[in-house]
Amino acid sequence: MASPVITHYLSFIQIDRNSTISVYLQITTQMINAIQRGYLPKGTRLPGTRILGNLLQVNRNTIVKVYEELEAQGWIEVFPNKGSFIIQKSNDTNKKIKQVSTDYLTQYPSKTGFSYKISNLLDNPFESSTCSLALNDGIPDTRLLQIHLLSSLYSSNLKRKRFHKKGDDSFIDHSEYFKNNLSNFLNLTRGLHISKNNLLITRSIEMGVYIAAELLISPKDVVLVGELSFFVTNMILQKVGAEIVTIPVDEEGISSEAVKKLCEQRKIRMLYITPHHHYPTTVPLSAGRRLELLELSQLYGFIILEDDYDYDFHYENNRLLPLASADTSGMVVYIGSFGRSLAPGFRMGFVIAPENLISEMQKFSSMLDRQGDIFMEYALGELIEEGEIHRHLRKTSAVYKERRDYLGSLLKNQLNEYVNFTLPSGGLAIWTQWNSSINLMKLREICLKQDLFIPKSLLYQNKKISAMRFGFGNFTIEELKKIIEIIKYSLQILE
Repeated sequence: MASPVITHYLSFIQIDRNSTISVYLQITTQMINAIQRGYLPKGTRLPGTRILGNLLQVNRNTIVKVYEELEAQGWIEVFPNKGSFIIQKSNDTNKKIKQVSTDYLTQYPSKTGFSYKISNLLDNPFESSTCSLALNDGIPDTRLLQIHLLSSLYSSNLKRKRFHKKGDDSFIDHSEYFKNNLSNFLNLTRGLHISKNNLLITRSIEMGVYIAAELLISPKDVVLVGELSFFVTNMILQKVGAEIVTIPVDEEGISSEAVKKLCEQRKIRMLYITPHHHYPTTVPLSAGRRLELLELSQLYGFIILEDDYDYDFHYENNRLLPLASADTSGMVVYIGSFGRSLAPGFRMGFVIAPENLISEMQKFSSMLDRQGDIFMEYALGELIEEGEIHRHLRKTSAVYKERRDYLGSLLKNQLNEYVNFTLPSGGLAIWTQWNSSINLMKLREICLKQDLFIPKSLLYQNKKISAMRFGFGNFTIEELKKIIEIIKYSLQILE
């Protein structure tokens, strides 16, 4: 019969004969694990290879190989005619082998052994669901993509020899080719006058906002946002210590008069706006207020952080250019995304600002994302250079306009007694205002039972407002019809 001390090895060595990992590596890994966790204390004499082999029911040569590997890695010492010992320290000589459960050694720790900061500000506001239909705040439909074109562009760049030169680190910074093409595209579509030196490429709009906030905002700086604003940006601003002050938003967008009054009373560091279509209400900032905000920015010295999250989507001819196109004093930091109408993996964020600020922001970006995705950037650059992005935008905009109009007709014809709305001139969402008597959270619960998921982040209901941001971009005509049928049925149950 094996010694009780020897049998303890069975408590932390378990062999899976069906695993693709060799038996000797399984044993080696589990013994190292036991040494690190103190179940084989330093100075412990290991059983002979034949004895341990018999105990584990493996060939003696397997254990010989295990011990050789442990010695090579520095976990054990082998003394001729004495045996194999766990590397020893003088104060470990009296420790004994602990008996442990197998689960304790095979499971990762359930919690840390140290304290750390816990942030309630950064709790994930997004929800998921298994429902067949799920509303959102306005996202593109990836089913409209030319997948073969995108994949072929990416694939061709993977194969190009210039990306396979040994020791060539020249493309660790974002590609000059993409920057040149993107700056030309933005100048053409947004009325800007920039060069590649005014561009910072980021993974997303949120990354651009984060870098800008880290660099431009100090604790207790006052930042103005709309009375309803993009919650992710608010989270970022609060995380860097900003004091957020809300500004009223009406049918002309954020109130420039309210901004002026605050500037007369306090030192304002930044104004965050989404002027193309205010998030979440979709109201465009009027031309008059755009000029007023630029003048106030120059007069009082506050930064305008302009987030143009949905500029790609226009349905009317009278598109408004960004504030950055009229900025002559270097007060606007313009953030947006290229390829928002494409699949998530084919999108890039960008920041536009004077060259001195871009140079400083690049330092932050290099720490967060040093290499970027050079292959994707070249693919997107070719998409611009060959004119494919213009053709794609024209085609998809017609589809999205049709869906916007159809959803508008459904809301008017099916839910007219419950909802008021104005069709937006662009973007992928409609701001719907509901009768205050309707409990939107209860409506959400009933819809969930009908296989329609409405995230809480789309609902805005308090004593002053009862509204929902209703994304339509990624739904077909048939899907929109089904969604409205479910909502109407749920409203009838709610009554």
